[in-house]
Amino acid sequence: MGKFILAIDQGTTGSTAALFDTSGNMQAKVNKEFRQIFPKPGWVEHDLDDIWKSVTDSIQAVLTSCAASGQDIVAIGITNQRETTAVWDFKTGQAVHNAIVWQCRRTADYCAKLKQAGHEPLFRQRTGLVLDPYFSGTKLRWLLDNVAGLNDPAQRGDVRFGTIDSYLVYRLTGRQAHITDVSNASRTLLMNLDDLAWDDQLLGILGIPKAMLPEIRSSSEKYGTTRQVPGLPDGIPICGIAGDQQAALFGQACFDCGQVKCTYGTGAFVLMNTGQRAVRSTRGLLTTVGWKIDNEVVYALEGSVFIAGAAVQWLRDGLGILNDSADIASLASQVESSDGVVFVPALVGLGAPRWNPEARGIISGITRGTTTAHLCRATLEGIAFQVRDVVETMRQDAEDELAFLRVDGGAAANDLLLQFQSDILGVEIHRPKILETTALGAALLAGLAAGVFNDRDEICNKWQRERLFKPEMDAKHVASHLSRWEAAVAKT
Repeated sequence: MGKFILAIDQGTTGSTAALFDTSGNMQAKVNKEFRQIFPKPGWVEHDLDDIWKSVTDSIQAVLTSCAASGQDIVAIGITNQRETTAVWDFKTGQAVHNAIVWQCRRTADYCAKLKQAGHEPLFRQRTGLVLDPYFSGTKLRWLLDNVAGLNDPAQRGDVRFGTIDSYLVYRLTGRQAHITDVSNASRTLLMNLDDLAWDDQLLGILGIPKAMLPEIRSSSEKYGTTRQVPGLPDGIPICGIAGDQQAALFGQACFDCGQVKCTYGTGAFVLMNTGQRAVRSTRGLLTTVGWKIDNEVVYALEGSVFIAGAAVQWLRDGLGILNDSADIASLASQVESSDGVVFVPALVGLGAPRWNPEARGIISGITRGTTTAHLCRATLEGIAFQVRDVVETMRQDAEDELAFLRVDGGAAANDLLLQFQSDILGVEIHRPKILETTALGAALLAGLAAGVFNDRDEICNKWQRERLFKPEMDAKHVASHLSRWEAAVAKT
């Protein structure tokens, strides 16, 4: 048996290859960035060839870093940016257009027309999603409408659609397999949450040919084996797939109903395991598939905060008050509070639970005594407030109390942020030893299918906490913070 599980974490700005040993410990990782393409304001695209090269380059680099070879890999797991939409010629692998990225807003008018036609309740009930440019279905319709000559080959199945997991499996298997897993399929606006199949009525509304869609599979099974992949031998099984946030939920070992994780990245994504019950939110959250293993399906409630770490990047690049994003921790720690300053980082609108694309950022409470340290602290607090809004909504939708919150992602290394998060939520925050839980989740799903791990109980026993944060702020101060936050949000 090989020494490693290879996790491919294909993200929005780069691709990471990570090697995990058969005990689930990460031994090495390498990230390779790729181009971001902005054809028009609000439009975001990726070149599929750029993505593929970043993946193969990162794989070769991580193997070199461990003095390992492809022969040492027992299985491959994939996790990916989710709603990004790709269409390619199935015989040649040639993309018919750049991939349209999840951030892209080009289908906003089309979504508005679908809403005006009264379709949103049906999409909401069938898919658990809202009609928003975020998701794949309307992006695919845009491609069919705007790429000349695409409709006929789409009807024949000569060109295929997929989220990035589908495209990577297609390339990794030497252009043989066209599949996706249930977690990614649940982000397309095209899959019925109840039967986990492409929904013919929704496909009809959007005018999407079923022949171009991938086969929907579970999140942990053998999808195929490597073939003609640079730097890898043929025959390595590809046997784990989950969208990035679902992979993080799995990597955090949130296997019990009611357990919640938050990933603090460019945005912040909160997911609650709701077990075998697909909880339909009445308060602006999304219902999604967490994973499917064998015949068991686990659902989740999700809330997306569009701007989290990106607010820190804005302080660095937009205002120039930070030399490095990591500097925010020391600056924010120079003051005991934000001194009444509140920053609502609605730089691209507000996500869940408000879903207000027209909202804009606001900084309130500024006085002559306000310093960059106060603004830095208010930025961290603004991230935590947004996460609290999502978690509180989850509590109401699921009618379940929160025992603790598990956290991961780059910003989860910030102690001040996590302590404030614990204070305003009134629950413990658990930070794991491995913060790269997205890649870990993909590796664990692959390891289950490959027989490296016996079951989820074994995985759960491997999860290790690095630090515990407990609520320390008294109720009066928490109420004061929340009051200022709500007043500021009302002005966005």
